[in-house]
Amino acid sequence: MIGKKNVVFGFLYLVLTASLGPYMVVNMFPDMGAAAQEKQAKVGRLQALKENNFEENLEPLKDGAIARANTEGLLAFNKLYNARQPIDGMKAGPHAHGNLEAVLNILAGLALCFIAVSPMFKQLISWVFIAGAVLHSGVLYALAFGIEWVSIVRPLGPWLVLLGLLLIGIAALMGFKGELVKDE
Repeated sequence: MIGKKNVVFGFLYLVLTASLGPYMVVNMFPDMGAAAQEKQAKVGRLQALKENNFEENLEPLKDGAIARANTEGLLAFNKLYNARQPIDGMKAGPHAHGNLEAVLNILAGLALCFIAVSPMFKQLISWVFIAGAVLHSGVLYALAFGIEWVSIVRPLGPWLVLLGLLLIGIAALMGFKGELVKDE
């Protein structure tokens, strides 16, 4: 079964990409936790001030102190927002694309089991899907980890994924059987 390697690759790649996302968030963006704690402290103080009629230590706060507390809260929110930007970009980049391309490989592998076309054509489709995943999301992960030289092959990945989808569509049009097909 020619699609078997895509199913195996897809599940293993899904484990890798699904686990690399949280790893990258925790280990590559330590400022995020500190910014979240700072925001919580500043906004918590603002909440306490509001609940206590803007009194602190039984003394009414002057307008300037309230304004400074508000400013500190807003700046803490902004710092948290800025710390999240690289994380949101990372999740939308390698993590999301890696998971998608892993699932595409699983689906392509399963579909190839039901398509009766030449084994060479099926092998081409199979390898194009694997290469597309590695050269697209795999390269995005490598770039996120600072391996810059891989950017040379970065444009190939998305085109290979699209080519794989086109080829499997053509193959399905030519020979989808709806039952398992034995490859020769």
